[in-house]
Amino acid sequence: MSNIIKAILNIAKSPIIELKNNYTGRNTINNVGEALEAYIQDAFADTIDETDLGKRNQAISATFSYLGNQNNPPDIILKNGDAIEVKKIQSKGSAIALNSSYPKHKLYSTDPRITNACKICENWDIKDIIYAVGVTTDKNLNHLWLVYGDCYAASKEIYTRIGEKIKNGVLEISDIEFSETKELGRINKVDPLGITNLRIRGMWHIDNPINVFKDIYIANDSNTFNLSCIMRKDKFDSFPENDKKSIENNSKISISDIKIKNPDNPAQLLEAKLIVMGVK
Repeated sequence: MSNIIKAILNIAKSPIIELKNNYTGRNTINNVGEALEAYIQDAFADTIDETDLGKRNQAISATFSYLGNQNNPPDIILKNGDAIEVKKIQSKGSAIALNSSYPKHKLYSTDPRITNACKICENWDIKDIIYAVGVTTDKNLNHLWLVYGDCYAASKEIYTRIGEKIKNGVLEISDIEFSETKELGRINKVDPLGITNLRIRGMWHIDNPINVFKDIYIANDSNTFNLSCIMRKDKFDSFPENDKKSIENNSKISISDIKIKNPDNPAQLLEAKLIVMGVK
Protein backbone atom coordinates (compact mmCIF):
# COMPACT_ATOMS: atom_id res chain seq x y z
CA MET A 1 0.00 0.00 0.00
CA SER A 2 1.39 3.39 -0.98
CA ASN A 3 1.68 6.38 1.33
CA ILE A 4 3.16 9.86 1.50
CA ILE A 5 6.49 8.61 2.87
CA LYS A 6 6.99 6.38 -0.17
CA ALA A 7 5.95 9.24 -2.46
CA ILE A 8 8.55 11.60 -0.95
CA LEU A 9 11.24 8.93 -1.31
CA ASN A 10 10.27 8.48 -4.97
CA ILE A 11 10.44 12.24 -5.58
CA ALA A 12 13.84 12.43 -3.86
CA LYS A 13 15.04 9.65 -6.15
CA SER A 14 13.64 11.23 -9.33
CA PRO A 15 12.84 14.93 -8.92
CA ILE A 16 11.31 16.35 -12.09
CA ILE A 17 11.68 20.11 -12.43
CA GLU A 18 10.91 20.58 -16.15
CA LEU A 19 7.42 19.29 -15.54
CA LYS A 20 5.54 20.22 -18.71
CA ASN A 21 8.26 19.13 -21.14
CA ASN A 22 8.69 15.81 -19.36
CA TYR A 23 5.00 14.90 -19.37
CA THR A 24 4.11 16.37 -22.76
CA GLY A 25 6.57 13.95 -24.30
CA ARG A 26 4.96 10.80 -22.91
CA ASN A 27 1.30 11.61 -22.24
CA THR A 28 -1.56 13.58 -23.77
CA ILE A 29 -0.94 16.47 -21.36
CA ASN A 30 -1.31 20.05 -22.48
CA ASN A 31 -0.49 22.21 -19.46
CA VAL A 32 1.62 22.30 -16.32
CA GLY A 33 -1.41 21.77 -14.07
CA GLU A 34 -2.17 18.40 -15.68
CA ALA A 35 1.54 17.54 -15.56
CA LEU A 36 1.64 18.32 -11.83
CA GLU A 37 -1.25 15.94 -11.13
CA ALA A 38 0.40 13.22 -13.24
CA TYR A 39 3.63 13.70 -11.31
CA ILE A 40 1.82 13.33 -7.98
CA GLN A 41 0.20 10.14 -9.27
CA ASP A 42 3.57 8.80 -10.39
CA ALA A 43 5.20 9.66 -7.05
CA PHE A 44 2.67 7.57 -5.14
CA ALA A 45 2.54 4.77 -7.72
CA ASP A 46 6.36 4.60 -8.07
CA THR A 47 6.10 5.19 -11.83
CA ILE A 48 8.07 8.44 -12.21
CA ASP A 49 10.61 6.71 -14.48
CA GLU A 50 8.14 4.30 -16.12
CA THR A 51 8.01 4.94 -19.89
CA ASP A 52 5.71 2.03 -20.76
CA LEU A 53 2.20 3.52 -20.54
CA GLY A 54 0.61 0.10 -20.20
CA LYS A 55 2.72 -0.72 -17.14
CA ARG A 56 2.07 2.75 -15.75
CA ASN A 57 -1.68 2.30 -16.12
CA GLN A 58 -1.51 -1.03 -14.30
CA ALA A 59 0.46 0.54 -11.43
CA ILE A 60 -1.93 3.49 -11.21
CA SER A 61 -4.91 1.11 -11.03
CA ALA A 62 -3.20 -0.95 -8.33
CA THR A 63 -2.35 2.16 -6.26
CA PHE A 64 -5.50 4.28 -6.41
CA SER A 65 -9.16 3.55 -5.85
CA TYR A 66 -10.33 6.86 -7.34
CA LEU A 67 -9.11 9.46 -9.82
CA GLY A 68 -11.38 12.48 -9.92
CA ASN A 69 -11.98 15.61 -11.93
CA GLN A 70 -11.36 19.33 -11.52
CA ASN A 71 -14.90 20.13 -10.42
CA ASN A 72 -15.24 17.80 -7.43
CA PRO A 73 -12.71 17.09 -4.69
CA PRO A 74 -10.61 15.07 -4.20
CA ASP A 75 -8.37 14.51 -7.23
CA ILE A 76 -6.98 11.17 -6.00
CA ILE A 77 -7.67 8.52 -3.36
CA LEU A 78 -5.06 5.95 -2.39
CA LYS A 79 -6.44 2.43 -2.00
CA ASN A 80 -7.20 2.02 1.70
CA GLY A 81 -5.30 5.25 2.27
CA ASP A 82 -5.38 9.02 2.11
CA ALA A 83 -7.16 11.38 -0.27
CA ILE A 84 -5.12 13.91 -2.25
CA GLU A 85 -6.14 17.30 -3.61
CA VAL A 86 -3.68 18.80 -6.13
CA LYS A 87 -3.45 22.58 -6.51
CA LYS A 88 -1.22 24.73 -8.71
CA ILE A 89 -0.19 28.34 -8.06
CA GLN A 90 2.29 30.49 -9.99
CA SER A 91 3.21 32.94 -7.25
CA LYS A 92 4.43 32.20 -3.74
CA GLY A 93 2.05 34.89 -2.48
CA SER A 94 -1.05 33.54 -4.22
CA ALA A 95 -4.02 32.15 -2.33
CA ILE A 96 -5.40 28.77 -3.41
CA ALA A 97 -8.76 28.85 -5.16
CA LEU A 98 -11.07 26.12 -3.82
CA ASN A 99 -14.16 27.38 -5.67
CA SER A 100 -17.39 26.09 -4.11
CA SER A 101 -15.63 23.54 -1.86
CA TYR A 102 -14.52 24.76 1.58
CA PRO A 103 -11.11 23.66 2.97
CA LYS A 104 -10.99 20.06 4.12
CA HIS A 105 -9.76 19.06 7.59
CA LYS A 106 -10.76 15.49 6.67
CA LEU A 107 -12.68 14.04 3.73
CA TYR A 108 -16.12 12.62 4.57
CA SER A 109 -18.06 10.21 2.38
CA THR A 110 -21.22 12.18 3.29
CA ASP A 111 -19.89 15.37 1.68
CA PRO A 112 -22.49 16.40 -0.94
CA ARG A 113 -19.76 17.92 -3.12
CA ILE A 114 -18.00 14.63 -3.87
CA THR A 115 -19.17 12.39 -6.67
CA ASN A 116 -21.03 9.13 -6.20
CA ALA A 117 -18.08 7.34 -7.84
CA CYS A 118 -15.87 8.71 -5.08
CA LYS A 119 -18.31 7.66 -2.37
CA ILE A 120 -18.42 4.04 -3.59
CA CYS A 121 -14.81 3.61 -4.77
CA GLU A 122 -14.18 1.60 -1.59
CA ASN A 123 -15.80 1.07 1.80
CA TRP A 124 -14.94 4.24 3.70
CA ASP A 125 -16.38 6.96 5.93
CA ILE A 126 -13.55 9.38 6.77
CA LYS A 127 -10.16 9.83 5.15
CA ASP A 128 -7.15 12.02 5.88
CA ILE A 129 -6.54 14.43 3.04
CA ILE A 130 -3.27 15.75 1.65
CA TYR A 131 -3.08 19.12 -0.09
CA ALA A 132 -0.37 18.86 -2.77
CA VAL A 133 0.39 22.46 -3.73
CA GLY A 134 2.81 23.07 -6.57
CA VAL A 135 4.42 26.44 -7.22
CA THR A 136 5.13 26.49 -10.95
CA THR A 137 6.09 28.59 -13.91
CA ASP A 138 4.38 27.85 -17.21
CA LYS A 139 6.72 24.89 -17.61
CA ASN A 140 8.61 24.07 -14.42
CA LEU A 141 7.92 22.96 -10.85
CA ASN A 142 9.79 25.11 -8.33
CA HIS A 143 8.25 24.08 -5.04
CA LEU A 144 5.95 21.31 -3.86
CA TRP A 145 4.12 21.48 -0.55
CA LEU A 146 2.47 18.35 0.86
CA VAL A 147 0.39 19.25 3.90
CA TYR A 148 -2.31 17.28 5.66
CA GLY A 149 -5.70 18.93 6.01
CA ASP A 150 -5.79 18.51 9.79
CA CYS A 151 -2.64 20.67 10.01
CA TYR A 152 -4.05 23.30 7.66
CA ALA A 153 -7.84 23.61 7.77
CA ALA A 154 -10.37 23.84 10.59
CA SER A 155 -13.01 21.18 11.25
CA LYS A 156 -15.90 21.15 8.80
CA GLU A 157 -18.37 22.71 11.27
CA ILE A 158 -16.42 25.98 11.12
CA TYR A 159 -17.17 26.29 7.41
CA THR A 160 -20.61 24.72 7.17
CA ARG A 161 -22.06 27.06 9.82
CA ILE A 162 -21.22 30.01 7.55
CA GLY A 163 -23.24 28.48 4.75
CA GLU A 164 -26.16 27.81 7.06
CA LYS A 165 -26.16 31.40 8.32
CA ILE A 166 -26.15 32.69 4.74
CA LYS A 167 -29.08 30.41 3.83
CA ASN A 168 -31.02 31.47 6.92
CA GLY A 169 -30.37 35.12 6.14
CA VAL A 170 -31.69 34.70 2.60
CA LEU A 171 -34.80 32.96 3.91
CA GLU A 172 -35.62 36.06 5.96
CA ILE A 173 -36.22 37.99 2.72
CA SER A 174 -39.95 38.13 2.10
CA ASP A 175 -41.67 36.98 -1.09
CA ILE A 176 -38.87 34.83 -2.50
CA GLU A 177 -38.83 31.26 -3.75
CA PHE A 178 -35.75 29.56 -2.32
CA SER A 179 -34.46 26.16 -3.49
CA GLU A 180 -31.91 23.94 -1.75
CA THR A 181 -28.94 23.00 -3.94
CA LYS A 182 -25.44 21.54 -3.51
CA GLU A 183 -24.28 25.16 -3.50
CA LEU A 184 -25.64 27.66 -0.99
CA GLY A 185 -29.00 27.75 -2.70
CA ARG A 186 -31.00 29.34 -5.48
CA ILE A 187 -33.68 32.01 -5.55
CA ASN A 188 -36.24 31.36 -8.29
CA LYS A 189 -38.43 33.84 -10.16
CA VAL A 190 -36.74 36.98 -8.88
CA ASP A 191 -38.51 39.28 -11.34
CA PRO A 192 -42.25 39.87 -11.93
CA LEU A 193 -42.24 37.72 -15.08
CA GLY A 194 -40.70 34.84 -13.14
CA ILE A 195 -37.97 34.30 -15.71
CA THR A 196 -34.86 35.20 -13.68
CA ASN A 197 -33.13 32.97 -11.13
CA LEU A 198 -30.22 33.74 -8.79
CA ARG A 199 -27.62 31.11 -7.94
CA ILE A 200 -25.94 31.56 -4.57
CA ARG A 201 -22.58 29.87 -4.43
CA GLY A 202 -19.44 30.12 -2.34
CA MET A 203 -16.03 30.94 -3.82
CA TRP A 204 -13.57 29.73 -1.21
CA HIS A 205 -9.89 30.67 -1.06
CA ILE A 206 -7.23 29.65 1.46
CA ASP A 207 -3.73 31.05 2.01
CA ASN A 208 -1.10 28.75 0.54
CA PRO A 209 1.16 26.74 2.90
CA ILE A 210 4.18 28.92 2.11
CA ASN A 211 2.45 31.81 3.88
CA VAL A 212 0.64 29.77 6.54
CA PHE A 213 3.79 28.03 7.78
CA LYS A 214 6.38 30.77 7.11
CA ASP A 215 7.18 31.01 10.84
CA ILE A 216 8.24 27.35 10.72
CA TYR A 217 9.97 26.95 7.37
CA ILE A 218 11.21 29.16 4.53
CA ALA A 219 12.54 27.38 1.48
CA ASN A 220 15.97 28.08 0.03
CA ASP A 221 15.24 30.17 -3.06
CA SER A 222 18.65 29.37 -4.52
CA ASN A 223 17.46 25.79 -5.07
CA THR A 224 15.85 24.93 -8.39
CA PHE A 225 13.34 22.74 -6.54
CA ASN A 226 12.14 22.44 -2.94
CA LEU A 227 9.79 19.91 -1.35
CA SER A 228 8.16 20.52 2.04
CA CYS A 229 5.76 18.29 3.94
CA ILE A 230 3.92 18.82 7.22
CA MET A 231 1.92 16.18 9.05
CA ARG A 232 0.93 15.53 12.65
CA LYS A 233 3.37 13.39 14.64
CA ASP A 234 0.77 10.69 15.27
CA LYS A 235 0.22 10.42 11.51
CA PHE A 236 3.95 9.97 10.91
CA ASP A 237 4.09 7.39 13.69
CA SER A 238 1.28 5.40 12.02
CA PHE A 239 3.35 4.56 8.92
CA PRO A 240 5.19 1.23 8.56
CA GLU A 241 8.53 1.08 10.39
CA ASN A 242 10.44 0.24 7.19
CA ASP A 243 9.12 3.36 5.47
CA LYS A 244 10.00 5.57 8.44
CA LYS A 245 13.51 4.14 8.65
CA SER A 246 14.01 4.61 4.90
CA ILE A 247 13.12 8.29 4.97
CA GLU A 248 15.00 8.97 8.22
CA ASN A 249 18.16 7.40 6.73
CA ASN A 250 17.91 9.20 3.38
CA SER A 251 20.70 11.77 3.16
CA LYS A 252 18.74 13.94 0.71
CA ILE A 253 15.85 14.42 3.16
CA SER A 254 15.67 16.28 6.47
CA ILE A 255 13.03 15.52 9.16
CA SER A 256 12.37 17.84 12.10
CA ASP A 257 10.05 17.79 15.10
CA ILE A 258 7.95 20.98 15.08
CA LYS A 259 4.91 22.45 16.75
CA ILE A 260 2.07 23.95 14.72
CA LYS A 261 -1.05 25.86 15.67
CA ASN A 262 -4.20 23.82 16.05
CA PRO A 263 -6.42 24.99 13.13
CA ASP A 264 -9.48 24.80 15.45
CA ASN A 265 -7.81 26.61 18.36
CA PRO A 266 -4.53 28.48 17.64
CA ALA A 267 -3.88 28.80 21.39
CA GLN A 268 -2.99 25.10 21.32
CA LEU A 269 0.16 23.76 19.70
CA LEU A 270 0.24 20.35 18.04
CA GLU A 271 3.24 18.05 17.70
CA ALA A 272 4.10 17.65 14.03
CA LYS A 273 6.80 16.62 11.59
CA LEU A 274 8.45 18.78 8.94
CA ILE A 275 10.05 16.90 6.04
CA VAL A 276 12.10 18.87 3.50
CA MET A 277 14.43 18.29 0.59
CA GLY A 278 16.00 20.53 -2.02
CA VAL A 279 17.63 20.26 -5.43
CA LYS A 280 20.38 22.75 -6.29
